[in-house]
Amino acid sequence: MQKKKWLGLVIGFVVLALVVATAVVIYVKTRPEPQEGAKEITIQLVYDDVDTTVTIHTNAEYLRGALEEKNLIAGDESEYGLFVKTVNGRTADETKQEWWCFTKGGETLMTGVDTTPIADGEVFEATLKVGYDSF
Repeated sequence: MQKKKWLGLVIGFVVLALVVATAVVIYVKTRPEPQEGAKEITIQLVYDDVDTTVTIHTNAEYLRGALEEKNLIAGDESEYGLFVKTVNGRTADETKQEWWCFTKGGETLMTGVDTTPIADGEVFEATLKVGYDSF
């Protein structure tokens, strides 16, 4: 009976390892790659009574680089990249549970500004949100 339990555990771990390995391979093969060279992206800024659009001409491959070229963002470095606290001079007030939400075409980004690749013609939004439950 003990052998069957161990065999079941070993098979379970092997199957789990295969599933994880498959997921990693799929992610690596399908993740968006940055586009090299000149590109134009648009950033819509939405906060307080401001709703403005900024067009950026850049050679940056990732969103952070393009935003920093225009001095649009600032924040704190972390092990995960830049934690954006300020956009266009407006700093989120943590005591009011304010935070910056970055979206692309209205869809929340699943990556930070450091690891979000950009391509010519893309449109991003930076929206000041209030309340941590609004995520």
